[in-house]
Amino acid sequence: MGRMFRCKGPKVQVYSRSTGEYGKKNTLICYASHFHPPDISIDLLKNGKEIPGSIQTDLAFEMGWSFYLTKYVDFLPQPGEEYTCRVRHLTTTNTYIWDTCKHHFIQLHAADIYSMLLLEFPLSLRGVYYKIITKC
Repeated sequence: MGRMFRCKGPKVQVYSRSTGEYGKKNTLICYASHFHPPDISIDLLKNGKEIPGSIQTDLAFEMGWSFYLTKYVDFLPQPGEEYTCRVRHLTTTNTYIWDTCKHHFIQLHAADIYSMLLLEFPLSLRGVYYKIITKC
């Protein structure tokens, strides 16, 4: 007997690696998680046009066949420009806006990584574990 899986839309987060400051090189990141089935596409956009050179991680899954995926690109934020993440899952497309509300990463200590591994699957970017911090 085959197991039936419920369709579930992605939970999406758009943020930058460092504090959002105009004129400073940064990394724009779009993280989609907790979705099923794995039919998904992610585009990183600047003023509605795809940003070239973006990198996508391999599609991964958690227990219960819930999938997650990350796409990122280096960028130089400028005033008046809009940076967005467009996510298409099955037949639905949504756009998520990055703002300069100082969404960024901090590197976690080993104890934090251990607790995250026990509680959830952490986001890993280039082999380093991070946690999202918001300062508005």
